[in-house]
Amino acid sequence: MSKVSVIFKVYPEESSLEAVSNSIKVMNPKDLKTEDLAFGIKVVRAMFIFDDTQMRSSTLEDSLRKIKGVSEVEVEQETLI
Repeated sequence: MSKVSVIFKVYPEESSLEAVSNSIKVMNPKDLKTEDLAFGIKVVRAMFIFDDTQMRSSTLEDSLRKIKGVSEVEVEQETLI
């Protein structure tokens, strides 16, 4: 039984940054940041830590993709801790 740390980059649609951030907060991330990417594009970076026997990162990624206003989700980093 191991713990997994996953950092997702979530790209919100143009006017959905705050709504997307609030929806992710409900999912209890360990860390949540909003960062400028380039040319006015903002990205939400969310880190989750979970037990690998109880959840998979792909399940979490699917949940993030289903949030209204999310354009794209990318796994930036995944590691055992």
